Amino acid sequence: MINLKNIVRKNIWHLKPYASARDEFKGSADVFLDANENPFGKLNRYPDPQQKLIKEKLSELKKVKTNQIFIGNGSDEVIDLAFRIFCEPGKDKALTFSPTYGMYDVSANINNIELIKQPLIRDFQIDIERLKPFLKDEKLKIIFICSPNNPTGNSINTTEIEFILQNFKGIVIIDEAYIDFSSKESFIKKINKYNNLIVSQTFSKAWGLAGVRIGIAYTNVEIINLYNRVKPPYNVSILNQQAVSKLLENKKEVKKNIEIILRERDRLRERLATVKVVNKIYPSDANFLLVEVDNANDVYNYLIDEKIIVRNRNIQVKNCIRITVGTLQENEKLINALQNTL
Repeated sequence: MINLKNIVRKNIWHLKPYASARDEFKGSADVFLDANENPFGKLNRYPDPQQKLIKEKLSELKKVKTNQIFIGNGSDEVIDLAFRIFCEPGKDKALTFSPTYGMYDVSANINNIELIKQPLIRDFQIDIERLKPFLKDEKLKIIFICSPNNPTGNSINTTEIEFILQNFKGIVIIDEAYIDFSSKESFIKKINKYNNLIVSQTFSKAWGLAGVRIGIAYTNVEIINLYNRVKPPYNVSILNQQAVSKLLENKKEVKKNIEIILRERDRLRERLATVKVVNKIYPSDANFLLVEVDNANDVYNYLIDEKIIVRNRNIQVKNCIRITVGTLQENEKLINALQNTL
């Protein structure tokens, strides 16, 4: 157990949050004249600042309490607020394992936080021995672990993650954006065991709501209270809340779509293995494949000419492209194009 007061920025610990009209009055009424809203229009009222309906449905789905859930304007808000809460600009540090999701780097720069990039080793796993000296740095406040990792697609070994949670006196954020495509167990079940653990998930991937921009953080009540203290009062719109709430009532269709994507992922792997320019296909627990080709830049540009867009990850992993699993028709168009390359 860590003492959160020792790692939270002092001004945040003592911050008095903005009290919105919808926070002050929580009951039901016939007439609302408290928030300076326009009395006309279909979307004239402010959204629920605490997203209570979504939290209730997620609580039932994930088997956690509603006060252990934070709803953000995308997972990027979960990341950004963590820097604001725990890291003193220009003084503190955070750490990631590269190659990984680029937004950790961007958010660290925005918040003027030094970001240490620890290289992943064999099969894109964490080198604990190389990490150990950093765990003793009192200025290191946050460690980000993306699992399944983007862009490599693999899950990080549970043993290494548990070691970090047990030996690091700061915050560990496990980004599980792709967890619904993996057979590995979510770390949500560990939030009551480790009070320095935040698990981030999203509705953008398996739930198919990337355009809605809603991310989630699961953690202990004390950290949730800090998030609620710092977040903007109405950070998730009514339309976005309604879209998520509706989809949470249609979990069977989401599960069906995930199964289709997983089958297509296996089929796409088999088809890619027959393509001459493909040298290696990395294992994946996500809805994408990291693929090593003869020349990533040439293949990427060739596919653009064929009106097919993939991600060129050559800078992060030499001669690799990242291919999202699409529909059968989209995947076949990709394969046909690759088979026609020089």
